[in-house]
Amino acid sequence: MKFFTFNKESGKNISKFNSDFIMSRIVQTNSAASIGCMHLGKNGLIGFHQAVGPQLLLIVSGEGLVSIDQEEYYKVQPGDAVFWEKDEWHETKSDNGLTAIVIESEELNPADLMPSK
Repeated sequence: MKFFTFNKESGKNISKFNSDFIMSRIVQTNSAASIGCMHLGKNGLIGFHQAVGPQLLLIVSGEGLVSIDQEEYYKVQPGDAVFWEKDEWHETKSDNGLTAIVIESEELNPADLMPSK
């Protein structure tokens, strides 16, 4: 399990085309990628399982806990990105709920674009 950040402070100001926003880059793939949004409610749980492939979890709202052994848990909050390698065991849970984007692809390498946390 590796931790990265995509918070506002890690991004770059974009002014091209008269724009005014901050872009925090996440990943780039050349092969197929699956992208979904997970909504955990109060006492929500993504049960302990092995990643079927490289997986990146991007916390966009709420907060929760992640673990790779169900013994030690790490707090995650908006702007945090958690990366699991293929076959790595993991679990995500939240007392009050969280929303996260999940990206799965054989080519994921978040260290190419995001700073470590």
